[in-house]
Amino acid sequence: MKSKTSSKDNPSARLADKLIYIIGPQRLQNELMASFLEQETNARCIQSEDLSHVPNTDDKDAGQSSLILWDCMGKDLDGCLPKLESDSEKKMLSGHLLALFNVDPGLGIEKMALKQGIRGFFYEQDPLELLPKGVKAIFNGELWASREIMTKYVMEDKGREIAYKEGITVLTPREIEILTMVAMGAKNEKIADKLCISSHTVKTHLYNIFKKIDVPNRLQAALWAAKHL
Repeated sequence: MKSKTSSKDNPSARLADKLIYIIGPQRLQNELMASFLEQETNARCIQSEDLSHVPNTDDKDAGQSSLILWDCMGKDLDGCLPKLESDSEKKMLSGHLLALFNVDPGLGIEKMALKQGIRGFFYEQDPLELLPKGVKAIFNGELWASREIMTKYVMEDKGREIAYKEGITVLTPREIEILTMVAMGAKNEKIADKLCISSHTVKTHLYNIFKKIDVPNRLQAALWAAKHL
């Protein structure tokens, strides 16, 4: 007798209530992409050449169930984020998760995009199997960006003073190093092993980091790092 598989045992089943909008001019490619993602994630996919099929909402809580995949094929640095320039479009897009695909890896767009709320990047040369994996990660609250990118753009400002809200908070070089690893999804044990410190010391650093930047958990700390560093 076959045992029943719950949604907890099947990660794809948890995406059955999710919605993915694939936006771009390559109709055939996007239809194939939508079919593949529906098969691999169980999420419903809608493909369109523009944002006309995306509901206009600025409700961020409601938007967590929808992801916009924005096609960057053939776009340069200035043209890859056109819909984030208008205040009205920016308000609308803020109600949805947003990721970029067909990104030219040489553009160097990542830091600017992360600061504007982009949750992930899929590059022109990426293998197909990375797409559903990245989509699931984004819906799970993670940032889909390479270790090299997160390290480069978080650590380049190592040790500098960080303005936050009405005051100035200073993160130490060690705290920035740990925050970098948290943003890349590393667990406490992995951080401790990498930095040759105890798990207890990692927890102490995380407590101090969360307090300084006024966030309640690891996800919010990772999002804070992407936005403010």
